[in-house]
Amino acid sequence: MYAIIELGGQQWKVSPGMQIAVNRLPYEEGSEFTIEQALLISHGDQVQIGTPYLSTAIRAKVEKHLLAPKVVVFKKKRRKGYKRKRGHRQAMTLVTIQSL
Repeated sequence: MYAIIELGGQQWKVSPGMQIAVNRLPYEEGSEFTIEQALLISHGDQVQIGTPYLSTAIRAKVEKHLLAPKVVVFKKKRRKGYKRKRGHRQAMTLVTIQSL
């Protein structure tokens, strides 16, 4: 049993009990929320495909907010003395899928 959902601007293939790290969501840590639209739902050999979405009630729980690993952006132009170093850590949310 799995579903393909759209969460945090990305599409995810999820099943019950699975944890995913998505872009920061506006929910508190420990709170539960429902995902009301899915692109595809599969129960065994039955597959439902949305055009573009299906109405569902997928329950999910916010485990914690965290930061992704740092991405370093380094720019340089040779022989010009130009160097720039910037770092970025994306804000993420760890979500557990409870039921489909």
